[in-house]
Amino acid sequence: MWGKIKQLHQQMDDDAILVLESPDAAATLPAGYRRYIGERLATMSWIERQQFREFLLKYRGARFYKAAAKLLIPFTAVGVLQQLLWPEKLSWLVSLVLSNLIGFSLACGLMGVWFNYRMLVANRSFKPLLRILLACMGGLAVGMGAATIFSDRPMLLSPEKLARNLGIALLVVSLLYFVPLGIVAMWRNRQYEALTLQLQQGAERDRLARELSESQLRLLRAQIEPHFLFNTLGAVQQLAEQGEQGAGKAAALTADLIAFLRASLAEMRSEQVPLHSEFDMVAAYLRVMQARMGARLRYTLDLPAEFAHATIPSMILLTLAENAIKHGIEPSLRGGEIRLSALLVDGMLRLRVQDTGMGLPESGAESAQESGLGLENVRSRLLLSDPSASLIVRDGEEGGVIAEILLSIKIASSLKEAAA
Repeated sequence: MWGKIKQLHQQMDDDAILVLESPDAAATLPAGYRRYIGERLATMSWIERQQFREFLLKYRGARFYKAAAKLLIPFTAVGVLQQLLWPEKLSWLVSLVLSNLIGFSLACGLMGVWFNYRMLVANRSFKPLLRILLACMGGLAVGMGAATIFSDRPMLLSPEKLARNLGIALLVVSLLYFVPLGIVAMWRNRQYEALTLQLQQGAERDRLARELSESQLRLLRAQIEPHFLFNTLGAVQQLAEQGEQGAGKAAALTADLIAFLRASLAEMRSEQVPLHSEFDMVAAYLRVMQARMGARLRYTLDLPAEFAHATIPSMILLTLAENAIKHGIEPSLRGGEIRLSALLVDGMLRLRVQDTGMGLPESGAESAQESGLGLENVRSRLLLSDPSASLIVRDGEEGGVIAEILLSIKIASSLKEAAA
């Protein structure tokens, strides 16, 4: 007998774990109570299934019976207390049996709500409550019938007495079941919503991190794309062919190209870089582009010393400078100027990239779509680094485009310790 009970319990645990891991497996269970239980488990949310699965794995086999045996102690203590306070009401055996029956029924109800709270709160289903109410009414009817049969005194089922007994039963059920189950269901539902929000935020962080990696790879490909290298090396060749007159310029351009490529590869390995490193890389890039474009490209960089060690997401200023040249300076016959600056505004660090080129393109133009993609990548990386950061792009007062970044000032911790 005991062996069959253990075998049945083990079978139910195996079925439950199978369905909790793969809800579609409920349809493969044998027809009857096993499939019915499996289909009920399959309707639980993903979080509820994971929580219930962990519980079953923790209290599987003998550990479940040990936990049930531990519950006998407080439930039996309640029966003993009732017998000591009101010895004339019930016998010792009845007190102990009733206290354990009520205790285990409450424990089962709490466990059902603990792992299936969404059905009660989120779905606003009253079916479980109605089942409990009908069960209590049935129990009251059975109890009154048993009292009529086994009592020496005749049982008068008057409407007043029936209503009073029903009211007492409902009060007891409310105190023992509805109130604690409702409190547990609402509390667990709040936990569920908090965990869901946490998972959504984690998924959003992972998505932004993936976009960061993808944008970095796109930037690397764009910065070291063949035509950029070919055009720059072609400019070096033309300078070298000029003999001694162009040798110095060719050497300087080669040095700038090496400096830019080295800085690009170094910053690709870091999410946050000092502002002076970003300015140095942009300066190397602009020197290379100036050697190619000549007088059509002019630039100025203004970085106050107090902001030199402030950290920012790597390569965001380079992206804005590239956009300014590609979509503003190069299409303009007269060329233009790029100004890169850093300034403290209302306690925030303002980084500005301003050009005097063609201005903002029309929304339908192909260049506008390419520029929009680059700016969207910058915004995503800024939000990943600092939720209070922002990027604003607008037309300049003197023509061209102004791109402004506002973000919190962050100084590298190692530099803070050195200064202290």
